Amino acid sequence: QVRVVESGGGLVQPGGPLRLSCAVSGTKIRYSNMAWFRQAPGAQRELVASIYGSTTYADSVKGRATISRDNVKNTVELQMDSLKPDDTAVYYCNTKGLSWDWGQGAQVTVSS
Repeated sequence: QVRVVESGGGLVQPGGPLRLSCAVSGTKIRYSNMAWFRQAPGAQRELVASIYGSTTYADSVKGRATISRDNVKNTVELQMDSLKPDDTAVYYCNTKGLSWDWGQGAQVTVSS
């Protein structure tokens, strides 16, 4: 059974950085197109970034986010800089094709 655990969320001031981590157990991520998603209050879940060789980013985070992966540690990370209040959301990790059940997510709140 695949288990996904996101961590690193919290309260961040506008303009600050945040690094999210995703630990996957029960399968190897090496051959998976991995992605971060987020869901803001009252909004649909949206794709933020993906990585499988190359990387892709949503326009809303392009230039401020960096996704990376460690196939040995079976982890995926998302570094976000210059955070904005609009980045406030619960952030989730999954394959881009949504192969697994969702984890509990990491709450990110950007506020002064």
